[in-house]
Amino acid sequence: MTPQQFRLWRRTLGLKQKDAADRLGLKKRMIQYYEKGNRDGRPVEIPKSIRLACYALSEGIGDFDGQSSMPLTPEVSETD
Repeated sequence: MTPQQFRLWRRTLGLKQKDAADRLGLKKRMIQYYEKGNRDGRPVEIPKSIRLACYALSEGIGDFDGQSSMPLTPEVSETD
């Protein structure tokens, strides 16, 4: 997954960087590194675990306990 593909994935799901970070269990800064493709001038590869998590989220899977998957639930913002 390239940085451009990662950004497209996030935007296709309508997620802000912070939302994507929350759903992937990452800090917002890592999302920024993945979308930029580097960190302090060094290349950043998007790990296989993150690529697979992106796919799961795209398919509506919110969690997996080892036997069954749980559907993705809408995030509730603090203003709701």
